[in-house]
Amino acid sequence: MTYNVDENGFYGEYGGAYIPEILYKTVEDLKKAYLPIIESEEFKKEYRSLLADYVGRPSPLYFARRMSQKYGCQLYLKREDLNHTGAHKINNAIGQILIAKAMGKKRIIAETGAGQHGVATATVAALMDMPCTVYMGATDVARQRPNVERMKMLGATVSPVHSGNKTLKDATNEAIRDWCCHPADTFYIIGSTVGPHPYPDMVARLQSVISEEIKWQLQEKIGRDYPDYLMACVGGGSNAAGTIYHYLDNPKVKIVLAEAGGMGMDTDKTAASLQIGTKGILHGSRIKLMQTDDGQIVEPYSISAGLDYPGTGPIHCNLYDTGRAKVLAVNDDEALAAAFELTRMEGIIPALESSHALGALPKMQFKADDVVVLTVSGRGDKDMETYLKHFSQPKE
Repeated sequence: MTYNVDENGFYGEYGGAYIPEILYKTVEDLKKAYLPIIESEEFKKEYRSLLADYVGRPSPLYFARRMSQKYGCQLYLKREDLNHTGAHKINNAIGQILIAKAMGKKRIIAETGAGQHGVATATVAALMDMPCTVYMGATDVARQRPNVERMKMLGATVSPVHSGNKTLKDATNEAIRDWCCHPADTFYIIGSTVGPHPYPDMVARLQSVISEEIKWQLQEKIGRDYPDYLMACVGGGSNAAGTIYHYLDNPKVKIVLAEAGGMGMDTDKTAASLQIGTKGILHGSRIKLMQTDDGQIVEPYSISAGLDYPGTGPIHCNLYDTGRAKVLAVNDDEALAAAFELTRMEGIIPALESSHALGALPKMQFKADDVVVLTVSGRGDKDMETYLKHFSQPKE
């Protein structure tokens, strides 16, 4: 059994391309073009060169000594927070803008929640001298101000969205509306493994550089190229998809995904869609999502702007349903505690998204020789205001 996409764009029963008629040709053109472009020598050469010389890859695989002692395992952190722009998002943004160029597109649009994908898209648009509009929920604009200013400085137009609860779902809605109005010349750089096929597969392939590096880095460090556990946070799911891509069909590797529990799965303030969601269609894909009995979207909630999406990418929905991945809900308070713990024990301030993966560590029981690789998907600069609101000095 394989857990990758099939020829029709599905992961088991999830995925597909459910799109308005006006976008049919645009998505079909992308579906036909993306694999030949990605597999071409010209693309590979430019993409790899930019990852090395511009992004700063490979990102380190760091042995977290004190955290390993605390959790009784061999814990390695995949440091995507050290990439240019501060997160894994740049891996995908560079790949997609190269595809856009190859397809002759002249304008870039994107959606963003925490702002990291928006910054990455604005960065590559500046690099490639292409106009760029980033849609961002007004709530996220307020709580992610540093990233908003970075996007503007990079030359992007940041368009606040005031519909719904003014977060990631609503930003995606607006980006799709824009795309429908300008299908011929506009390329939509989707930031996660969501949206209509081929986006989930395309994003996963571009992020798979993460697991590709983990393989040879582990071989160097421990003498084998696979861990016992892979751990990552999951909202839309791109850093998780990149972390697990080359291990999906290796039964020796256990996959643990941490989704946003918010105030608790038993409350109406949560984004734990894999565990409480039901099957439906959102933003062009069949996924598990938070919805009412008559199919209206239930507004998600998380302290993390990058995880409060009402669904999860089709890759992860299939992994959850088949039991290939273990999914844990990590609540706001658990994520905050995990962020402060990593900061004090290893001197690394993680993004709130990554803190959810770290917050899953206390819920696990490891053996002393278990090798655990956890992806720190982004750095915490953007979340300092939130951290400062909850910060308290440890008792003497």
